Amino acid sequence: MTFEPEQLGRSTEELAATLKGLRKAAGLSGDRLARRMNISQSKVSRIENGRVRPSLVDVEQYLRGVDAPPEAIDRVMSLARLANTEWRNLRNLRRAGLGTRQAELKALESSSGHLRYFLLSLITGLLATPEYVRASLAHSPADTSKAVAGKLERQQILYDASKRFTFILTEQAVRFPLVGPHAMAVQIDRLASLTHLPNVRLGVIPVGTRTPGLPLNTFTIYDDRMVTAELTTGSIVFRDARDIRAYLDEFDGYEEQALFDEAAREKLREWSSSCRDDL
Repeated sequence: MTFEPEQLGRSTEELAATLKGLRKAAGLSGDRLARRMNISQSKVSRIENGRVRPSLVDVEQYLRGVDAPPEAIDRVMSLARLANTEWRNLRNLRRAGLGTRQAELKALESSSGHLRYFLLSLITGLLATPEYVRASLAHSPADTSKAVAGKLERQQILYDASKRFTFILTEQAVRFPLVGPHAMAVQIDRLASLTHLPNVRLGVIPVGTRTPGLPLNTFTIYDDRMVTAELTTGSIVFRDARDIRAYLDEFDGYEEQALFDEAAREKLREWSSSCRDDL
């Protein structure tokens, strides 16, 4: 099944209508199907009306419940996967406004218990100094003052003891010269200071470290319910449990190879000193 990126995340209504049609073709009421699936009739109704995005497990149960013909199963499962994957075009995000994006991220962070960040090329806003934040938005043609304020405000969540954060940064991400040497030294010092927070686990992967996989992009994992992967022209949001599991496994592999605690602080001090030597 071929598709355009813009179709991702927009298949919920088509999926709902297709599932409802399969139930009716099987001669089943919503209540009877719910009993077969061992779920509530109201959930069946929400799935069929497109008010809830069913997981792939839900769809597999639904297809078994209606004894779907083999020729329908592949198409429906493809629709389900599209419905659980969303493409977020960078141009559209910019049109919506950088402030809106910060509000969305703040809501995601507030609703998550354990947040995992793999940072391949740059330092994320939660860890950034004000100067680094401003430099990261310097390419934007829009007024970035609200976005800068939003990024800095979001950093307060790091001090919420009910949250857990795991950050893994490559040496490239830590040392990329987004700002001048002095500002970079201050930024790296901030990373070292954050390693002392009891709910923050911050690790670094020096150049030359062997990793179990080949890092291709920055990504964030929100508990075990959602992953966002950053690309040059936008980001992809994954909600399929199998995709999330794949990213969790990848993250675990990087975590095993990263330096943490005093070993991380020692490496960060080395990199910070190197920046100051460049002054």
